[in-house]
Amino acid sequence: MVKRVSGKPPPAREADSPAALPATAVGETTVVVVDDDASVRRSLRRLLRSAGYAVEEFSSAGEFLERGTPSGTACVVLDVRMPRMSGTELFDRMVRSGGSLPVVFLTGHGDVPTSVHAMKEGAVDFLLKPVDGGALLRAIREAIERHAAMHALEVKSAAVHERLAGLSPRERQVMEQVVRGLANKVIAADLGITEKTVKAHRHQVMEKTGARSVAELVRLADSDAASPRAAERPAPRNPRRE
Repeated sequence: MVKRVSGKPPPAREADSPAALPATAVGETTVVVVDDDASVRRSLRRLLRSAGYAVEEFSSAGEFLERGTPSGTACVVLDVRMPRMSGTELFDRMVRSGGSLPVVFLTGHGDVPTSVHAMKEGAVDFLLKPVDGGALLRAIREAIERHAAMHALEVKSAAVHERLAGLSPRERQVMEQVVRGLANKVIAADLGITEKTVKAHRHQVMEKTGARSVAELVRLADSDAASPRAAERPAPRNPRRE
């Protein structure tokens, strides 16, 4: 639903003060404001800086796209109606490109279909101008926490990928059979290699991945399979005798 708020934005309550925000949300994060109204940008800048956030401002979607994605944890406060490229058009472009920056929408017009579309596509909130300061800070806090969680998953995924990247195609085939719980004799028959060779490959897999047990290797394989990188990985070649 579109949240209707009116009147002058009240000061942030104690629960929305920098001291009450998570450590990842203060002093280490950026709120990007994209709005063609200079007075709105000025007002939001004061509010956000008073809450301890770094602020970047853009008067158009084009300016934001030229700047590129900010490093570190961040979110975007995005106006819906702007000339040339609207906020919803920019948001759809961000979604299509696979960007992970969470978006909080601001609009001067209650547009239920637009808000429903935005929320379905993953927007954090859709707030009506003039926006309540406390409501905006709460939405930004949620956005920052969401981005921090996504970043943590990306870091974990990259670490797992790095640990598995050194495996040869044959070692990966053996690993996939091991995590399925198959015995060395069965793996050897399936891949057309000797049991001694399977044992050698298993040893190399454990050495290269740093896994100290089959259970840990299973967790690594599961994490790798769930990673977006898995879709980019070529399918293993057909087994051949060694």
